[in-house]
Amino acid sequence: MALSAEGCWITDTEGRRYLDACGGAIVNNVGHGRREVIDAIAAQMARVDYVHAHSFTTEAVERYAARLAPLVPVSDARVFPVSGGSEAIETALKLARAYHLANGEPERDVVISRRGSYHGNTLGALDASGRESLRRGYEPWLGRFSQTDPVNEYRCTNPEHPADCGAWHVRHLEEAIESVGSGRVAAFIAEPIGGATLGATVPPAGYWRGVAEVCRRYGILLIADEVMTGFGRTGRWFGLEHFEVAADVLVSAKGASSGYWPLGLCVASGSVVEIAAPMFGHGYTYSHHPGGAAAGHAVLDIIESEDLVSRAAASGAHLLAGLGERLGSSPFVGDIRGAGLLVAVEFVAERESRTPFPRVERVAERVRAELIRRGVIGYLVTGCADGIDGDALAFGPPLTITLAELDLVSDALAEAIGSVLGFSSN
Repeated sequence: MALSAEGCWITDTEGRRYLDACGGAIVNNVGHGRREVIDAIAAQMARVDYVHAHSFTTEAVERYAARLAPLVPVSDARVFPVSGGSEAIETALKLARAYHLANGEPERDVVISRRGSYHGNTLGALDASGRESLRRGYEPWLGRFSQTDPVNEYRCTNPEHPADCGAWHVRHLEEAIESVGSGRVAAFIAEPIGGATLGATVPPAGYWRGVAEVCRRYGILLIADEVMTGFGRTGRWFGLEHFEVAADVLVSAKGASSGYWPLGLCVASGSVVEIAAPMFGHGYTYSHHPGGAAAGHAVLDIIESEDLVSRAAASGAHLLAGLGERLGSSPFVGDIRGAGLLVAVEFVAERESRTPFPRVERVAERVRAELIRRGVIGYLVTGCADGIDGDALAFGPPLTITLAELDLVSDALAEAIGSVLGFSSN
């Protein structure tokens, strides 16, 4: 049981300390115990604790939206705050539908996503997700949407890999659109860099530019799921910035409040909002909460004042180098990948063939347990090879983590892999 937390460390009720190398669920970007955020929430709650968005706006929400909008890779951005990532995804999906209805195209009712994706656990978000293990049992309520290939350079199915993989994936997206019927597709949704299900997979050159061009050509809205990759996590404010592409709609959460308040965001371009507005009847009880806006604003203060975006880029390079040095010769480590402080290590039974361990062996769980015994917490990734098999651990610590603490992560992981799989890099 957790008793206290400060910086990158969590202390349990027995007095043992753990390095939070995954920020909970890749959530905490600014570190634990930040009084600036806690005090900002308390001050706001003392002024206005709650009003419903149908009746009032608040200075906190207006101020936060105005500050956030210029940072997001969305033209003339309009901000719709909600209570978390799944709510934000549902908002984006409904906004896409409202946009096409208002635009006189009611036949556009299909969203295309990628297999091996994760967009949330509410029904609409789950239907857009490509994780079979999470969908299992809910199939009678799913199936409205369509999917295209996952983008995973380590396990790319392009016959000419690594040549022209970006264009190859874009052609497959276009084929998926044509298969559904180009006039029926409302939106394409994807994570700029793969997160919870594939583990920090960075797409090939040209992929996102090609996707954006295809979406424009077919009149399809491009929805970027930046729930995990937003707010400096990948070494840019938002993951799409690595690829110099703008979204029509961008969804974020997690790092937006760093876990200090349940906060999600659906951010859409002004042109989309202005067309969709007459048809977009939507909201939640806790939409536009002033406490969430206060938390988000304080988090932005910390990220900017401590230059955490640039720091994440440099720290991520250090972590990748350290993991490569400690694990690069292991026959059980297939890939070390990521961007900024979103990094993953994928384990394999046989390195040359990239054969994953059978899921029944629960390798990722066993390595993670050994890692925790050494006082470091990683994020579990399973099914990353084919939806069933494939084991990895992801790391997304607070962006405030020190280089010495990152070295502890590399050392502890090498020891944990050695303990479980019988290999030491020493």
